[in-house]
Amino acid sequence: MKPLVGVMPLWDEERNSIWMLPGYMDGIAQAGATPFIFPFSCDRKELARLVRMCDGILFTGGQDVSPELYREAPMGSLVSCCKKRDEMETIVLREALENEKSVLGICRGIQLINAALGGTLYQDIPTQCPSEIRHHQKPPYHVPVHSVKIAAGSPLYDCLQVGELQVNSYHHQAVKTVSPALTVMAVSPDGIVEAVYKPDQRFVWAVQWHPEFSCQTDADSRKIFHAFIKSME
Repeated sequence: MKPLVGVMPLWDEERNSIWMLPGYMDGIAQAGATPFIFPFSCDRKELARLVRMCDGILFTGGQDVSPELYREAPMGSLVSCCKKRDEMETIVLREALENEKSVLGICRGIQLINAALGGTLYQDIPTQCPSEIRHHQKPPYHVPVHSVKIAAGSPLYDCLQVGELQVNSYHHQAVKTVSPALTVMAVSPDGIVEAVYKPDQRFVWAVQWHPEFSCQTDADSRKIFHAFIKSME
């Protein structure tokens, strides 16, 4: 049977509704697994049961991670959070790690994983870490806008076999202090952390860019999804 991957739902505050970008689902399916969207719930028993059913978990993009997770006050209107989503995903991450499930985080995903494991975030890059690098591009979102340097010997380097990668970018928050549980795999030219992994587990990777937007046209984006699914074998 194909591996089963639970995907964290996207949340639309105005419509009071969950939704999904097809690239997340397509990237998983094309890599050989079956994706399904988790319910938007903080029921610990329900979430624990669903995690145990899965072979892997994908943490998607979306709202800002609440600064409360890393013991800071929000920077006013610059930060837009969904506390229910933070709570749900923190529960799911804990269960996934305890049950040795494969984990992939994308954009918000890298931020949530880092914050939940004791790291901190830049709440707003333009305010706290001004840069000439385009971290918040305009459509089309699959087009690369800056480079990242990949650490030699890292799992990402082993996967892609390149020391530098051109990536798309659509975020205003980013990893500030890296969690002591994580190791950096890639950084942008201005020093922003772009990829991390958890070395003491089978597969816990997270990237700041968006392979779900580029997987139809970019082989390296597909390789990331394939590495995620292959880890479940």
